[in-house]
Amino acid sequence: MIKVGQQVAEFSMQAYHKDEIREIKLSDYKGKWLVLMFYPADFTFVCPTELEDMAALYGKFVEAGAEVVSVSTDTAFVHKAWHDESPAIGKVDYPMAADPTGAVSKQFDVYIDEEGLALRGTFIIDPDGVLKTAEVHDLGIGRSAAEALRKLEAAKFVHENGDLVCPANWTPGGDTLKPGLDLVGKI
Repeated sequence: MIKVGQQVAEFSMQAYHKDEIREIKLSDYKGKWLVLMFYPADFTFVCPTELEDMAALYGKFVEAGAEVVSVSTDTAFVHKAWHDESPAIGKVDYPMAADPTGAVSKQFDVYIDEEGLALRGTFIIDPDGVLKTAEVHDLGIGRSAAEALRKLEAAKFVHENGDLVCPANWTPGGDTLKPGLDLVGKI
């Protein structure tokens, strides 16, 4: 399993995007931030609410220099059918990747062997291919795209300003901290 701070190994998957099915790989995103959003399955209950929530903020992720890719163990053909049939998924403009073998889900340790599905996992990878954040939820707990965007913005800030860190609930323009002995016991 990949851990935060480690280089992510190359992977490839088919993806449904803009009415096409094509192969995507991690190296396609070199030099960009990448948000991978694993979810259990198409044509389910919580999943469309999460993908629609991400679709509503997708433009902000792109403005921040990131690409979003959703991933499930369904095939790219099932993604197309879901995109065509669901009003919520019809709003999705980002690539919907297919991991039917579970290989990429296993790499990020979200694969449920007994079910052949992925847990809800959100992973942010920096432009150098290093994993910066990892968040995994049980199947019944939906995620917030706004929180993923906040984490992306914080990860970008730290990446660009290595001597400064972001405190709890930090948002762009908020106060940051410069770690040092002078802060010990003063916060």
